[in-house]
Amino acid sequence: MRDKMTVCKTCGEPIAQSAKVCSRCGAKNRKSILTKWWFWIAVLVVLLIVAGASGDGSTTKDKVSTPVEVAAVEDEAPKGTKAQKSAVVTEQEPAESMTTGQKNALRAAKRYIDFKGFSYDGLIKQLEFEKYTHEDATFAADNCGADWNEQALRSAKSYLDLKGFSHDGLIKQLEYEKYTTEQATYAADNCGADWNEQAARSAKSYLEFTSFSKDGLIHQLEFEGFTHEQAVYGAEQNGY
Repeated sequence: MRDKMTVCKTCGEPIAQSAKVCSRCGAKNRKSILTKWWFWIAVLVVLLIVAGASGDGSTTKDKVSTPVEVAAVEDEAPKGTKAQKSAVVTEQEPAESMTTGQKNALRAAKRYIDFKGFSYDGLIKQLEFEKYTHEDATFAADNCGADWNEQALRSAKSYLDLKGFSHDGLIKQLEYEKYTTEQATYAADNCGADWNEQAARSAKSYLEFTSFSKDGLIHQLEFEGFTHEQAVYGAEQNGY
């Protein structure tokens, strides 16, 4: 059977694959590494190692926790363009990583907001009054899960149970309790108050305290934030 031919790696002269040296230049006829059995075993071992590493990588990926919140903060760049700062990643604080002060402040904060309405700043001040540090009190207010609009609404309804308030007067009272204007306005808009009846309640309270003329009572009610129409209704519902 005719021997297969190849090319000398040194001079390029055609030679038989079985030849040990080139007849032209005397260089050794080196067989391709692809014909070596140990080469293919090595390739098989490498493939097995790569496959194993890929499997471990997918397992590790499954264990990576997903951030709860990612907030990208934007700032103004030159020429009016906006450059995005590096993302700020915040994760819910695991219970085991909280200090004793944080745990107790958070527990107290949740009890307070279950009991009555508190603003964010009002809750911090209440916790500080209970001798929690400012840092622990702030941590508790940040993590207690309160809906501050709903807290403002609860406070608004509590105030309306005590005395008459005008719409604007109620907002001012809530702002005094450290709710934001937006939160206080939400509460006043959604508390379900009949402002005419609130004016009548306020008028009655004033008359029980001291004497007023009709015009003087109307003026006092307007000073409390009632509209002229609401103030007139309030005065007339009390005998004027």
